[in-house]
Amino acid sequence: MSNKLSSSVPTDREVVLGILNNSEEALNKLYTGYFPMVLQFILNNNGNEDDAKDVYQEGIIVLYNKIKGGDFELSSKLKTYIYSVCRRIWLKKLTQQRKKTNNIADFEDVLVVDEDVEHHEEKDRQFDKMQSALLLLGEPCKTIIQDFYINNLSMQDICEKFGYTNTDNAKTQKYKCLQRLKKLFFQV
Repeated sequence: MSNKLSSSVPTDREVVLGILNNSEEALNKLYTGYFPMVLQFILNNNGNEDDAKDVYQEGIIVLYNKIKGGDFELSSKLKTYIYSVCRRIWLKKLTQQRKKTNNIADFEDVLVVDEDVEHHEEKDRQFDKMQSALLLLGEPCKTIIQDFYINNLSMQDICEKFGYTNTDNAKTQKYKCLQRLKKLFFQV
């Protein structure tokens, strides 16, 4: 019995080390290990399975970023942290949808994780702003920026792709594009 449990729910230390080592297995175990608890909470509080999947996904991203950021201390059980983050995300969504948020049915310890959730939401907002700025940027700048920063193409590749005479010209163009992107980003 206990053997079966340990195979589906990894130890907290295993998860943290797994995430630090980019282990897909650790993330998969995390998904299967704690999702039922979050699903139960959301079903008990005006949500459905799709809501639970969305919230859990966001909760795991918050945990992942916190661990990768190097400021995660295992001062509580990982289960409690995940539950607290997902609970906070769901309560925020409920408030935004103006559904009833009193009489929340809880069944676990809860941590104060507002800061972690807000940090995650702020990153999301910044990402959306960047997407909007990129759309406004137009071509060839949009593609140059994406090729260099997202697709990791070298300046030589970009030079050849866009037909610049040399990499210095490509670098100059990328610099100009970046300046325009910054301007747009702060206007959006």
